[in-house]
Amino acid sequence: MAVEATSAGAILFRDTRGRREYLLLKSRPGDWEFPKGGVEGEEELQQTAIREVKEEAGIDDFRLLDGFRKDYSYVFEANGTTIHKTVHLFIAKSYEASAELSKEHRDLQWRDYEQAVNTVTQDGPREILEEAHEYIDDLEDDGEI
Repeated sequence: MAVEATSAGAILFRDTRGRREYLLLKSRPGDWEFPKGGVEGEEELQQTAIREVKEEAGIDDFRLLDGFRKDYSYVFEANGTTIHKTVHLFIAKSYEASAELSKEHRDLQWRDYEQAVNTVTQDGPREILEEAHEYIDDLEDDGEI
């Protein structure tokens, strides 16, 4: 029987000299991913995403963008238990130029869109990045960010 687990995180981006870049973190197993982690206690998904960006990227000056939340699921084994994890991703705009590597990850990189799409390891988050990129384009076109 599978155990259900829920995580939340954010596709974090910054504008550097007119160029949008996305933050990618390299996990201990070697996957490139976005800041994310398990929901703690009675947290709302947005609260989890905010906490995880602060903990995993060392960034405090950012905001979640309204109107975007996508999820993906995957199954893995841990200590003989099958875990079915659902990850909810939001979009966050960083107002800080740099990020800080946490102990949970081996590396971090800011990547432009094409590099990010080609670097993200799993299909689920890669597809959500594609949707997020279009969503941000639309907000910029409408002058909302």
